[in-house]
Amino acid sequence: MAAIEPNLIQKLQKLPPQRLAEVADFVEFLAAREARAEAGERLGASLAKLDALNLPPLSDEEIAAEIQTARQERAVRRA
Repeated sequence: MAAIEPNLIQKLQKLPPQRLAEVADFVEFLAAREARAEAGERLGASLAKLDALNLPPLSDEEIAAEIQTARQERAVRRA
């Protein structure tokens, strides 16, 4: 984690509560955007690995069966 510069902390301490709330919202927005970017990179890497396997595409029936299985497993976990 990057160190927070002392002058940034001093500037934050001078802000009124409403502005601090805006800063907190913006920091959360930036963190969420970073998390989405990282997830996208991981997804891209996973898709590249999957593509390298040269597997035949799933049929509509196979996809429907996978979805049904996942739904059943989720229902069992909820129960």
